[in-house]
Amino acid sequence: MGKKPLLGLTFVVAMLSIVSSVISIDDKCSACTAIAEELERGLMNERPKNHLDMRHRLDSKGQRQGRVIDYRVSELRVVDLLDGLCDKMQDYTLEKVESGSQVWVKVNNWDAVKTNKQEARAHSKDISSFCGRLLEETEDELSDLIKQGSVKVGGVSKVLCEDLGRYCDQTSINANNDEIADEL
Repeated sequence: MGKKPLLGLTFVVAMLSIVSSVISIDDKCSACTAIAEELERGLMNERPKNHLDMRHRLDSKGQRQGRVIDYRVSELRVVDLLDGLCDKMQDYTLEKVESGSQVWVKVNNWDAVKTNKQEARAHSKDISSFCGRLLEETEDELSDLIKQGSVKVGGVSKVLCEDLGRYCDQTSINANNDEIADEL
């Protein structure tokens, strides 16, 4: 009898930690845009790959049976692009820009971070968790769009953050891109 309240308390604490991490991302559009940029980086760095030969069985005449799948429309390509994406988001943190707002930036050297490192690491965990939830919500549609060739360099943010995630509208994406361009 003593274990049931403890299990209930554990469940409540776990749910509160999930809810608090959801709440901790104030600007979901900005976070989604950073995730889209990382996915776009993956698309840009993608190397051409051969078709997938799925002809592994032989028929009674010794001919290979099965089919050859174009890598660009394969499930393997989707896995290659999305697997580890949220882990890469742990290299991002929030940084204040001159306008007083905050933008997500990729950190190349955590030792060079000038703000509170503990807080910066907490932000990186927040965006990584947000990424996981975003992919969980949009995975099927995003996978289909990648296989159809609808997700292209320069358009990932629109597809992921406007069309699928619905975290941004066209004006907020343009404003985020302008702020990032000003910083560069």
